[in-house]
Amino acid sequence: MELQDKAICVYGASRDSVADRFKQDAFAVGELVARQGMALVSGGGRGGLMASAINGALSAGGKTIGVLPEFMVEKGWQHEGLTQMITCPDMHTRKRTMAQMSAGVIALPGGVGTLEELLEIITWRQLHLYSGTVVILNTDGFYDPLLEMFAKIKALKFMRPSRNSLWMVADSPEAAVEGVISHLG
Repeated sequence: MELQDKAICVYGASRDSVADRFKQDAFAVGELVARQGMALVSGGGRGGLMASAINGALSAGGKTIGVLPEFMVEKGWQHEGLTQMITCPDMHTRKRTMAQMSAGVIALPGGVGTLEELLEIITWRQLHLYSGTVVILNTDGFYDPLLEMFAKIKALKFMRPSRNSLWMVADSPEAAVEGVISHLG
């Protein structure tokens, strides 16, 4: 399968009130995904880091696919510039659809929705329900407390040691996108 036939899923905050440094990294991720010739799949929101990633991909001529539950579309929460919008009945279908469409996931900083998506996709990897690479973009150490919790979970043996890590950590947009690209077959 060629790169242009694959997509990278991006999770991230939908709030506009977050600091610009997070938006800049999200924009860069979208731009880099598009420059690789890959589509960007996301929750398709019109605000926050989701919108920044979509705008970055669009600025580089990329394809953006937003997956939104019907209630979000009814509220007008979708990004108006999406190349393609997929409407689904609920949040569970949204997450499954985004995973099925993607060859890898990049988790940008975000709130509880982003954390929930990230933990679910890591769980799916552990259960062999998702084979794509999961990359955590740790802008300004945003995810340090979660990574410390993951280390504690492993140290206390609540998680089996794995030959292949269930996730990777990147400190820059370039490293995040390269983390997904380097694992594509």
